[in-house]
Amino acid sequence: MRIRSIVPAFVIHTLRHRMAQLCVVLLGTVLLMAAADDTGTRFNRLGHAMICVCSCGQILLECNHVGCPDSDRMIGELRTRLASGDGDTPIFNWFAAKYGPTVLAAPIRGGFDTVAWITPVAVFLLATIGTAFLVRAWVRRRRNTVTTPEGIPVQLPENDAVRERIRRETEY
Repeated sequence: MRIRSIVPAFVIHTLRHRMAQLCVVLLGTVLLMAAADDTGTRFNRLGHAMICVCSCGQILLECNHVGCPDSDRMIGELRTRLASGDGDTPIFNWFAAKYGPTVLAAPIRGGFDTVAWITPVAVFLLATIGTAFLVRAWVRRRRNTVTTPEGIPVQLPENDAVRERIRRETEY
């Protein structure tokens, strides 16, 4: 016996419709839970990227300064900024404008801050390469220099043809 003959078509349609509604509700619940978790992790990530301005030098969310006059206010401002829907960079820029750039545990990437990250590495690499070329030039110059019996250094030519001519003429 077939099921379609026993169960009317509208009942099957209603069951499918209810299952689709249930799937949509479950998917929405999962997305809301993920969004709520994302807000908490974003709060932790941003709070750990800033330093408390009470001069204790600690990360904002880990400031254990007894009676800290600034950490509670700053954490409240961070929650307000997150609730307003600002992105990470605008939040960092707002805190840097209000408290100065020392509030950031690490500089924001972009603009002059990128130059501040790249310049030391570039200077180190250029200095290393420059030193290698300088040492190589000194070694090459020393190989091409001969001291006469009187102690006077004489620069030898670098051309192989000239060297061969000198060897023939001096029979060396």
